Order: sequence, then structure tokens, then C-alpha cells
Amino acid sequence: MKQLTRGAWGEPGSSLACHTGSWRDLRPGHEHAAAPCHAACPAGEDPQYWLAAVQEGDHRRAWERLVAANPLPAITGRVCPHPCEQRCNRGHYDTAIGIHGIERFLGDAALAAGWDYPGIVGPPAGAPRVAVVGAGPAGISVAYHLLRHGLVPVVFEAAPEAGGLLRSAIPMTRLPRAVLDAELERVLACGIGLHTRQALGRDFSLDELRAEHAALFLAPGCARSRPWDVQGVIPAGTRDGLDLLKSWIDVGEVPAARRVVVHGGGNTAMDIARVMKRHGAEEVHLVTASGLPGPQTAPDDVLNIVPRELEEGLEEGIVIHPHATLSRVLLRGARIVGVELVALRKLERADGRRARVAFEGTERILQADLVIPCIGEQVDPAGLGALVQRSGFLRVDARGGVAGACDLYAGGDACGNIGTVAAAVGDGRRAANAIAARLAGAEPSERPRTEIGIERLNLNYFEPRPARRAAVLPVAERDDLCEIEGSLDAAAVADEAGRCFACGNCLACDNCWVLCPDAAVLKIADTASDGSRYVFDYDYCKGCGLCASECPSGFIAMRPEPE
Repeated sequence: MKQLTRGAWGEPGSSLACHTGSWRDLRPGHEHAAAPCHAACPAGEDPQYWLAAVQEGDHRRAWERLVAANPLPAITGRVCPHPCEQRCNRGHYDTAIGIHGIERFLGDAALAAGWDYPGIVGPPAGAPRVAVVGAGPAGISVAYHLLRHGLVPVVFEAAPEAGGLLRSAIPMTRLPRAVLDAELERVLACGIGLHTRQALGRDFSLDELRAEHAALFLAPGCARSRPWDVQGVIPAGTRDGLDLLKSWIDVGEVPAARRVVVHGGGNTAMDIARVMKRHGAEEVHLVTASGLPGPQTAPDDVLNIVPRELEEGLEEGIVIHPHATLSRVLLRGARIVGVELVALRKLERADGRRARVAFEGTERILQADLVIPCIGEQVDPAGLGALVQRSGFLRVDARGGVAGACDLYAGGDACGNIGTVAAAVGDGRRAANAIAARLAGAEPSERPRTEIGIERLNLNYFEPRPARRAAVLPVAERDDLCEIEGSLDAAAVADEAGRCFACGNCLACDNCWVLCPDAAVLKIADTASDGSRYVFDYDYCKGCGLCASECPSGFIAMRPEPE
């Protein structure tokens, strides 16, 4: 029998003496990157953050996380175009998360249960007062966030009620007035002083407000229609689409017409087109210089219409003529009998900028007895003077500050963010942060995070799941009052939230802990400073990258070893 002459043994703990981490070129680290939904949200919401609470069944905590950025979720859940859904990583896998339906559910749940807004305890005695001109979404948002900063907002509104264009120009089929009233009443009840029927330039001036307040936020909206004509021709009796929409909301009537041409490419254009169709128009044509969504249309050239509203309009028989404009109005005496359309394309000019160009030979005729221009609005300069630029808007910096005035801020439609309620809410939040920081002698602390793309996710750990969507009224049952899109129930909300990839966030799946070949990922009882329950033992981590590659949500990133 052959005898072994070589032997070995290991003392307890001897393997710890060899710090294999010294071999490493790359080291893993936790990186809470911004999910695309967060990066895309103009209001500043982090849907991935509050969807996690929905997955845990804690709807109130989810709502509290949501309203830390946006105080009007029952409203935005209905009317926002939700660019978050268009950027959702899940949309590259099967179907994007229906974020707007969950946001709406949480907003409605809060209204039904009477949940109080978190983080509002009332300003201390002697707190600075901030004047807010306009009680639309930007004005309400800045007032709410000023309260959260311990300041005293005082809102001045020219109309008899708060809401701005939310009340005067968004149809009840998209935003029921009971929901609008309930949401606004609850925000105002937090301690916001509201003075209605107070118009800038008539009842007070900017100088008077600035003398009595530590700062001033302007959110007057856009009440003046842009001038419109077709080669100098303005048919008699022409009324702007926003004016017609406001009139219809107030009195329920619109002009009688058989063939209608709506000229424009925004939500107002689609809203008035659908109203005219419901009120007996045989044909309604929407002529727009923009294009329809699709692979052949550049992202910056797509119709500025909420996608689901566009789909519903097509269902109702609205005919859309993309990449076109009106080149002539055809009259018989003073009466409109038709319009001439011409095709447009965006081409690059000699200076490198792109501009729309009409193509001769593409002209075509549409019969029409009513033309409704919806080409946009601009700020009414009453009381604002030289603050209104030649563009018809106010010019502000990234924080909402008006150039040349340290105490003056602005936001909403008046700054060019036409028709986006979420953008107006975001304007208010950023301006409130800037105002509070300036009054405290500090700098705003908001820091953007790197956005995480789908290439950072490990899709092998996810399975396709059908999306849950709310029911929509059939075309035959749609009228002027009933809300067209319904609500999700709690079960559907839980199922839809469970489809979220949690991009850039720790799932606590244990993959890194289980799969590390060096046992260099340690699981801890308490939450670490980065929000996870794992820490890396860099003494023994060789930097193989297995933890990062097997992280489903891209929460682990490999970085160069520091020198």
C-alpha cells in the first residue's frame, strides 16, 4: 500500500487571513438610479417608489409618498398624458405599467377616506408670507409646497372659484367636477388663504403685492387666444376653440354645423372636436401640423394629445389630417363652404434648425361650414407689463425665477408649458423649493439621479403578465357628462403594481447574497444607509460582477476600484 507523505490542515479562521479582495479591478456598489418613469414625470413624482408601497398593500403610505410631490393625484390620474408610461421599461418587455390608473385609484381612495396630507403642521408665528397669483394647478401646487416648507401662501384668483383651466376648459367626461371640487377643497383646507374675484391689474398691482410679501409667484395662465388667419382671411363669426369649449362647459351649447374643421394639435383641439361630433356634426376633421404616434414620426413632432384621448377620438369618428395646415379658406359670400389643405414636412434649414415647409402640389379640398382655430393661447399682459416677452409668455429659469427679480417667480401655462397639468404642478413644486431656500439663505437641495435603462435589468427574472386596464364607455353611451374612462378596483391595482420592475431599486430577492462565490455579500438585520439589507465585504470580494449581472432591477453597478 502506497503511503501518503504529504499532509495539510487548516487552523480555524485561517481562510480569513487571505484578503482576496486585493485582486479586484472593479467593485460592486448599490446605485439607486432613477427609474425612467421618475425621470419622465414633469411633476417630479417617483412612481417606482410609491408602487412599491402599493405592492405591499399599504395604499395610504403609497398616497403619502405620491403627494410629497403632487397634491392633486385624483386630477392628474385622469387628465395627465403620463409620459412616465411612455418611458416605462416594462413597455420594452410587454406592456407599460398603467401608472395613471393606479395614481387615480390612490387619489380617489384618499378622497373617500379623508386622509390628511402628511408633513403639514401649520406655519410658525411670523412666518414669511408669499403671494400667489392664479389658483390653477401651478398656483395650488406652489401654495401646497410652500405650506410644507413652513411658509404662508396667499392666493389671488380672478375667477369666482379655484381651478383655472381645470375647471373652465377640461370636459366633465375627462374630469368630473365632483372630483375637482373635492381635491381642491382638501388642498385649500390645509391652510391656504384664497381670495377670489381678485384680478391682477384691476384689483391689485405687482408692486403692491411685492411690498406686502416676501416673494411672489405668478401663475396667471393663458387667457388670450393667439391671432389666427389664413392668408389674412378671418371668416366672420370665427371663435377660438378654447373660447367655444369654455362656453360649452358653462352653458352646454355649441354652434350648429354639419362639417367642422378644427385647426390645431393639442388637447383643446381634440376636446372641442369630440364635443362637436357629439352635438350632431356629421363630419369633424382635425387638421394638425404634427404627426400621429408611430415609428415614422419623431418624438418631438407627435400630436400633443393624451394618447388615450386620441384613441377615443378616433373611435368616435374624428378624422385626423396629420402633417397638414390650412392654405385657403373657401367662402361663398361671407359663408364658409370649405378649406384647402396642404401637406407639411419638417426640413432642416441652412442654419441647422428644422422648420415646417408646405409642399406645392399636395393641396386638397375639404367641405366645411365651420372652422375652429385651436393654435394656442398666450398670457394676458394686464398688470404684467414688460414681464411678458414677445413670445407671449413669461421667461423663467430652471427654478422658476424671473430674470432680474430675486423675489419674483412664475410657472404653469404662462411660461409656455401649455396644456400639461403635471408640468404646472412641477413648476409650483420647484418654485416653492427655490423660494424656501432663498428665504432661508440656502440653495435648493434637489439633485437629479442617473436614469436606468432596460439594458441594466436582468429580464430572466421576470415573466410576461397581461396589463390591467380600466373599462371604457362604449361610443354609443358617451355623452357630455359621464366620465368615459372608469376606475380600477383594488385587486386590479395590486396586480398592475406587481408588474413593476422596480428599476434601480432593491427587491430584497437575495440573489446577490445567495450567488456570490466568495460569500462577500452580507445580509444584515437593519436597513443599510442606501435602503437595502445587504453590504459588501470588500476584503474578500474579487469583483467578478456576478451580483451585478444577476440583480433583476439593476440596483448593483460595477465601478472602477478607487486608487
